[in-house]
Amino acid sequence: MVASLNGVSRGGWVGYASRLEAAGADALELNIYYISSRPGLSASEVEWHYLDVVRSVRQAIGIPLAVKLSPYCSSLANLAGQLAEAGANGLVLFNRFYQPDVDLEALEVAPRLELSSSVELRLPLRWVAILHRRHRVSLAASTGVHTAEDVLKVLLAGADVAMMTSALLRHGPDHLRSVEVGVRDWMDRHGYETVDQLRGRLSQRSVPDPAAFERANYIKTLTSHPVRSR
Repeated sequence: MVASLNGVSRGGWVGYASRLEAAGADALELNIYYISSRPGLSASEVEWHYLDVVRSVRQAIGIPLAVKLSPYCSSLANLAGQLAEAGANGLVLFNRFYQPDVDLEALEVAPRLELSSSVELRLPLRWVAILHRRHRVSLAASTGVHTAEDVLKVLLAGADVAMMTSALLRHGPDHLRSVEVGVRDWMDRHGYETVDQLRGRLSQRSVPDPAAFERANYIKTLTSHPVRSR
């Protein structure tokens, strides 16, 4: 069982992490939901907050430790390495921040919960592919994993885990059975006997054109759009 923890203070992170380990958790995910709106706070200070939490919790517990990251860090590849050095055993990509909306009639800020869709898979897909085998951490793809095709994509990119919260909330736990069948059927058709055989086959380190995961992807995406004739 993997417990997920969201905290505020260092003492709170450490205290509840220890309690969860004592309660029998096999691993712990740190859900660091931190958005800074302070103009005087630098990017390095924000990243220090992540590292401080991980170091403190790592010293307090002995079970595997995963960190759920924001996609808005300024140098994600570097931060991933620092988190591994701080004691993280895994990274979850990414924390999907719920954005506030505005109620035009009540003239107030209103929460709006919208489940993810497969379109949102591309952001974690890219970073899983970039980070695969860069650091000694496991990688979990979160946000946008809904179908067997989505699971296969993140596995080919290098993910160890595919997380499907929105899909299960939308379709129920029986949805896992159809996803598993779809994954097995694809593997049989393509000659794969185990997941390990396909994991990372399309990571940045494995593809002929590594730049496809960087700026070259932006250029190719723009030029792929069909030109409308007048």
